[in-house]
Amino acid sequence: MDTCCRTAGPQTLGRTIPTYRLHLESILNDWMDYRRALREKDREVFDRLLNKSRQHSSAASYCAHLDPSILALLSILLEMERDIEALKRERSSAAGDSGPRADS
Repeated sequence: MDTCCRTAGPQTLGRTIPTYRLHLESILNDWMDYRRALREKDREVFDRLLNKSRQHSSAASYCAHLDPSILALLSILLEMERDIEALKRERSSAAGDSGPRADS
C-alpha cells in the first residue's frame, strides 16, 4: 500500500471559523440575563439596540481580527448617530417651516 494513502486518524480538511453573525448572536445571547433584569419599558429599548447591532453584520464580517463585542457596539453607535442626524434634519426643516415668511 502506498504511504500517501494511509491515514493515522480522521482526516481534517480545515478548521471552520465561526462567522461574525454567529459570534454576534452568541454575544447577544450572553446579554439576555441583563435584559431580563431590566424594566419592561427598558427591555423594549434594549431590544431595539440589539436589532441595531445586527444591521451592520456584513460590514463587521470584514473585520474578523477585531473583537466582535466592539463591532456590535460600533454598529449600535453608528445607527444611533444616523437616528440623531435624522432628528436634526427634521428639527431644522420644522424650524424652517415655522419661521417668518418673506411673502407676508
